Amino acid sequence: MKTIVCYGDSNTWGADPAGDSRFGPDVRWTGVLAQLLGPGFHVIEEGLNGRTTIVNDPVEPNRNGLTYLIPCIDSHHPFDLITIMLGTNDLKFRHNRQPADIAQSVALLANTVRATEFGPDETRPQVLIICPPPIGKLGDLGGIFEGSIEKSRQLARHYEWAARWTGSGFLNAGDVIRSSDADGVHFDAADHAKLANAVALKVREMLAG
Repeated sequence: MKTIVCYGDSNTWGADPAGDSRFGPDVRWTGVLAQLLGPGFHVIEEGLNGRTTIVNDPVEPNRNGLTYLIPCIDSHHPFDLITIMLGTNDLKFRHNRQPADIAQSVALLANTVRATEFGPDETRPQVLIICPPPIGKLGDLGGIFEGSIEKSRQLARHYEWAARWTGSGFLNAGDVIRSSDADGVHFDAADHAKLANAVALKVREMLAG
């Protein structure tokens, strides 16, 4: 049995862009991933609304992804691979962060995981860095994410560098899905399924040995 931890924000939690609800377990990309991978895999959901990479949010406390990372993976070890899909919330206007800074923060998260021996038989677990798709047309979230659209379009090249630098796998979600027209930030149900398919292929590739 191989164990996959999916560490992310509201798009891993499964926020429905059309309202304040959450997609069901069979719709969320993590749930679809579990179905695709089959009985030989255990997929653990670790999504939190508003989670950042390393930023302490003055409006939404307890969202720092670095602070919670070690307690999180310690509680789930041993695991074979962790996916990290964070950075969208770092683009909020109040954080004033640049794409390269966000990517370096993701690299710090990846290296933090890689430095542990939380993999099988006290080995180092693998990391798959997933770059979120660019932010789309913003509706009610426009004020919160002011100035974020162009920055979000620059993330992929910086995340790819972060993956190379940390020895992690890389998946650009923007190559397979797009942010919903409903709010510009979250994923529609169909895109959850598309993302799950892309992640499943990458996971199988990384764990083939």
